[in-house]
Amino acid sequence: MTVSTKGVIASALALAIAMTPSHASATIKVGDRAPKFEMTLIDGSRISSTALHGQVVILNFWATWCGPCKAELPLLDTYYRLRKDNGLRVFAVATEDSLPAYKLKPVFAALAIPSARRIKGALGVMGALPTNYIIDRAGVVRYAKPGAFDLADLNTLLVPLLNEPVPTP
Repeated sequence: MTVSTKGVIASALALAIAMTPSHASATIKVGDRAPKFEMTLIDGSRISSTALHGQVVILNFWATWCGPCKAELPLLDTYYRLRKDNGLRVFAVATEDSLPAYKLKPVFAALAIPSARRIKGALGVMGALPTNYIIDRAGVVRYAKPGAFDLADLNTLLVPLLNEPVPTP
């Protein structure tokens, strides 16, 4: 086997591993109740899934090196600014291979959506970045896929959810 063949095989193996969904996120299906989670935001505060009940939540897993992620964040931020009064919450969850939190603070100082530097629970990257989850007002997963949103996606997925009444506890 030549050196270049070994390199191709190693690259293919690395790509296959990177594209394999994590065990935690592979068990989450659309229509299931969202697993409990707790996020530590970039400012050090914490927020739990129970505190988000009654809201439509987007969890956006991203990395600083991810081109589609960098293009998607401003769209999510603008959408959040326009729809937050309708019960929308958006969280950008930086993956472990992103910049350290102190370097991310200036980025998120310009955005309205909060960034989480850590999330505890069964939600995670689904083999590619960005990975997005949408959880409805009742705590049910309504979307769970890797790939960036565009404006049409957001309107199609979120407008019906934002028009749903807030469930009673």
